[in-house]
Amino acid sequence: MNSTWSIRLIRALFFAFFVFTGITVALGFQQPAWLGAVTGALAMGLIIILDTIFVRFSLRDFSQATFGLAIGLFCAWLITRIGVFQLSYFQSMLDGEALRNAVEIVIYTCFAYFGITFALRSDRDQFALLIPYVRFRRDGLEGEPLLLDTNVIIDGRIPAVVKTGFLSGALVVPRFVLDELQLLADSAEPQKVIRGRRGLEVMEAMRNLEDLPLSIHEDPPGVSRDLPVDTRLVSLARELNARLLTNDENLAKVARLRGIVVLSFNDLAIALQPQLNPGDELSLSLTRPGKDKQQAVGYLPDGTMIVVNNAAQFIGQTVEIAISGALPTSAGRLIFAELKK
Repeated sequence: MNSTWSIRLIRALFFAFFVFTGITVALGFQQPAWLGAVTGALAMGLIIILDTIFVRFSLRDFSQATFGLAIGLFCAWLITRIGVFQLSYFQSMLDGEALRNAVEIVIYTCFAYFGITFALRSDRDQFALLIPYVRFRRDGLEGEPLLLDTNVIIDGRIPAVVKTGFLSGALVVPRFVLDELQLLADSAEPQKVIRGRRGLEVMEAMRNLEDLPLSIHEDPPGVSRDLPVDTRLVSLARELNARLLTNDENLAKVARLRGIVVLSFNDLAIALQPQLNPGDELSLSLTRPGKDKQQAVGYLPDGTMIVVNNAAQFIGQTVEIAISGALPTSAGRLIFAELKK
């Protein structure tokens, strides 16, 4: 995501071009070549300084600012065309034309400024108010990058899910997430050490997979590192127009409130749980006794517990059962079944 080497190459090429152009112009005006070279180098240096200042100004921000600038200039043009400067007050002044020009410059400048700032503070959907029947949407959502947080990396299921084809788009791991994994691995608490090392091992395993598009997003210069990781994740997701892959429910809620698409393995697992209804039949391996003497308990692959009545003598065997009912509990659904006759 961060093409630092390409930006440096572009800067070097343009620096050489500016120096060459400065030398050419200086020789054309009968001036020393070194003066032209220094002038060209200073001009390019000024451009590089401006580029560094606008390092967080993305192409999306530029397009929004350009659109806002156009709206502001159009509004200023309308105001200057309503005939205010044709009043006798301006016509009778000796320097009325100069005053008119000065006022027009102020009007154009103010409306240009407010047009840009209003556009940068607006979401894309709000532009639909200005352009009827047109709505800026997330085109090609499946191609947008997936931003990974610390918890979902430690979870370790990403490579297997990606291989199934249900996840698309490049996977992006921010540098500060890697730093957090390293801090966990170097912690004095054993539990944090285990989580941190597991996360780093998962990252190494993902790096070695050829079919897994994974990149590290370096922190741009000038970004505050004192903010919490979750806050920086949400801000980076908005900046990159990326989806957020996380198992942290609180982070997911905050991200959704800010208009970010959130993917969660927990939500996916709940959605994929089988919906067993009374009368459904299936094979079940009974593993242990139930609460009552005649009951036996078995588990589905997703961990759903099924209590089978009158099956205590079949513990350790696989039997055919028929679902008889379900009871919602705080830990999930408790399903009851009978032996199939």
